[in-house]
Amino acid sequence: MNHDHTTGHSEAANSAGGRRKLIGAVIMLALIGAFFLLREHWSHIAGYWPYLLLLACPLMHIFHGHGGHGSHEGDSSKK
Repeated sequence: MNHDHTTGHSEAANSAGGRRKLIGAVIMLALIGAFFLLREHWSHIAGYWPYLLLLACPLMHIFHGHGGHGSHEGDSSKK
């Protein structure tokens, strides 16, 4: 009695899983590299925090998007 128990996975599904693992590994290596880079150069970066916070305000204002405010036009119930 030979039964063929295939799982229905194609090679495309296997390559997608392999690509996902590769992307995960690259992201993890980038995070580890960023950690050690920040650790070694923290004294240089710490001096720029006030400037980065000041720069973040206009950048957040520009790139935030204003779609969450809702429609203010034609609202006659508020007077």
